Amino acid sequence: MADMAALTAMIETEAKALGFDLVRVSLFGKGEDQTLQIMAERPDTRQLTIDDCAVLSRRVSDRLDEMEAAGQDPIEDAYRLEVSSPGIDRPLTRLKDFADWTGHEARVHFAEPIEGGRKQVKAVLAGVEGGQVLLDDPKSGRIITDFSNVASAKLILTDALISATVPLSTEGADEIVTQEQED
Repeated sequence: MADMAALTAMIETEAKALGFDLVRVSLFGKGEDQTLQIMAERPDTRQLTIDDCAVLSRRVSDRLDEMEAAGQDPIEDAYRLEVSSPGIDRPLTRLKDFADWTGHEARVHFAEPIEGGRKQVKAVLAGVEGGQVLLDDPKSGRIITDFSNVASAKLILTDALISATVPLSTEGADEIVTQEQED
């Protein structure tokens, strides 16, 4: 079993060296059908271009090869390396994500049930206070829970989210069509 904390720390060091913020590291699958998934972003655009993905992939791959050659392979079996931007309906993995995406809808799963026994809500992100996440649930009102109680969370694709994430950079795009052009 891979030491995910050590693996994540190594990958975060490599991402930071390139000027990227690490969003998530996940290892899933079994045996020789494993995938090491890395999501990162540029802090100024919240995007990662294809070239950025390639650069980060090569850097992490080289580092993993060095570790393997030194007898310190962090992943025992064969695996695929996948590097990507978190995308528009991105996972919310850091406390700052809940603050950055305030006003947008998300599906949040809890480690322990919240008041009323619910383990999942679809709610509007209302920010953070200290180490707590604030959610506005149309069914039950304001929910306040410790960030440590968030098992997983993901933005929900809405028109507001699409408007808020219009690419700041069109590098790599074949064509950008705006609403005005369609009318």
